[in-house]
Amino acid sequence: MTVKRISPEETKQLLDKDPEYIYLDVRTVPEFDAGHVPGAKNIPLMEPAMGRMHLNPQFVQIVEANFGKDVKVVVGCQVGGRSLKAAEMLQNAGFTQVLEMRGGFGGESDATGHLVFPGWAPRGLPVSHESAPDDRYETLSKAGAT
Repeated sequence: MTVKRISPEETKQLLDKDPEYIYLDVRTVPEFDAGHVPGAKNIPLMEPAMGRMHLNPQFVQIVEANFGKDVKVVVGCQVGGRSLKAAEMLQNAGFTQVLEMRGGFGGESDATGHLVFPGWAPRGLPVSHESAPDDRYETLSKAGAT
């Protein structure tokens, strides 16, 4: 099944219109702390280990433990690559209402570094630097701990 991708504006409209939808930010904790979609939940898809980034082996488990497989979720990252992978992983694990925000927080760039599809922040949508403890990875990760 193909992941349905929506624009940052469609994401904002959906989050404003339907309070059951959550925005799942799959960027690293430092990226999240630097600015994110207001109300976002942060569960990184990738984690640093031995000086490199590796797949978070408990990603799906932590999402399920916190929100269940019936959660209405829009997945986003920085440019769109990690979030598309995360959305596919969630769908493959049986999550039924998964959308992915194209362009992520910062936007897609071409090979020369020019922005070709602006993400959330470059479109002037609201950005938060604050988050509730229950929205942060350090809290969310405890629910999925084995």
